[in-house]
Amino acid sequence: MTESPNKPVRTRFAPSPTGFLHIGSARTVLFNWLFAKQNNGKFILRIEDTDIERSNSDFEKDIIDGMKWLGLDWDEGPTPAAAGEIPNSKLQFPKYVGDYGPYRQSERLDIYEKYLRKLIEEEKAYYCFCSKEDLESDRQAMLSQGMAPKYGGRCRHIKKDEAERRAKAGEPAVIRFRVPEIEVEFQDIIRGKVKFDASLIGDIVIAKNLSSPLFNFSNAVDDAEMKITHVIRGEDHLSNTPKQILIQKALGFETPQYAHLPLIFTPDRKKMSKRYLETALIDYVKDGYLKEAIINFLAFLGWHPKENKDILEIGELVKKFELKRVQKAGAVFNLEKLEWLNGQYIKTLSSEELAERMKNFIPESWLNENNTEILIKAISLEKERIKKLSDFKESADFFFELPDYDEKLLAWPRPTGEEFIMNKEKTSTNLKLLSEEIDKIFKADFNKENIEEAITQLTAVWGRGDLLWPLRAALSGKEASPGPFEIMEVLGKEETLKRLKTAMEKLS
Repeated sequence: MTESPNKPVRTRFAPSPTGFLHIGSARTVLFNWLFAKQNNGKFILRIEDTDIERSNSDFEKDIIDGMKWLGLDWDEGPTPAAAGEIPNSKLQFPKYVGDYGPYRQSERLDIYEKYLRKLIEEEKAYYCFCSKEDLESDRQAMLSQGMAPKYGGRCRHIKKDEAERRAKAGEPAVIRFRVPEIEVEFQDIIRGKVKFDASLIGDIVIAKNLSSPLFNFSNAVDDAEMKITHVIRGEDHLSNTPKQILIQKALGFETPQYAHLPLIFTPDRKKMSKRYLETALIDYVKDGYLKEAIINFLAFLGWHPKENKDILEIGELVKKFELKRVQKAGAVFNLEKLEWLNGQYIKTLSSEELAERMKNFIPESWLNENNTEILIKAISLEKERIKKLSDFKESADFFFELPDYDEKLLAWPRPTGEEFIMNKEKTSTNLKLLSEEIDKIFKADFNKENIEEAITQLTAVWGRGDLLWPLRAALSGKEASPGPFEIMEVLGKEETLKRLKTAMEKLS
């Protein structure tokens, strides 16, 4: 979906730093970013940190780092350097980029106070002095009458001057928005026409006091002040939308267009929790998923292109993404699909690029100059088999050090007990034949093709399984691994013969 060029598109991601960046939020980031990019608009990052008790700078850094890792940069908002990306640098970085800052709500309190005073002055908001006991009493009374609980209006008719006098005197009070008893209607880009009966909402609390605005108020003010044209967010915010529309209209602001994304469910149809760490983006990063695969996967959580195509890189997504094609029903998080996608993207990367990305997943010794050639060759073999970067260490460790293994691994077919004793000598003889044939190959000619040609001549006489199984087992020390010819090319002639000697010693 594209917008008219007459009004520049401005989308935003507005996280509260009370938890790690999770998969649901990462999808929200992506959909906002894609929509802004395809419309030549601006994507804004705003930190909603007015919840002082729960907000944490470490969580803010995690959110910013996660967005940077995904490559989803913002046009306006906190600068990554100012957020601690370059902690040891002596350079001075601007705190924000953009004309509508500050972009942290904790630094916008004077703006909220101005608009709170405006609403109070115009009697569109008022001080409420009700105690918890008063509110609970009213709630129980409504429930007993079969009514949905809402604020009963005890303080609604207190004269403004009296309410301000009591508040200034220190009497505990919150600020409530006077919700008009009307029908609120808006056109959701994904869900179509949505209607809410505002009379069922009751007068909502919009601030604890003039210096402590609550979510719906600060969110509505910031979207207007920052000229946000499209609010793209999760379905769990749908009930907040009529409240924010009413606040914006009361302040004389234009309202943005809304698009509410479907919830993300686990395969057992449970809602994914923000604080359930297994759904945090950082966990997928640590587990070896590529950003390209995660981006592709996130895009398909509730959306699919017109054509039947599962792999779309970011450039294609910018061209093909359409908000109006986002489904209303919940999206299912399928880990197997993510693993498949990740494996597909791993295959497309060069071995050199994969080596660079694997630095945090393999022992440092594998990265030294002596092992560079082995590492690149090992990656070339294993990248067809691994699903995650973290898989490589376990699947390729034998290239760098032969693991200890049971001698029974060498025999073919896989024997037990006395049968192993009978086959032991045969297996040792076969390994000796292989060693002698391999030793004939010049070091300069030691490649897969020449090795395979030489050994195939032996298998024609002695049997393929009887030769190749113990050969591969002796080289890798594993039940499953790449083929023996590929392994030998990576190991080289000297190491190959050394491992065959080790195997024969195990059998002696």
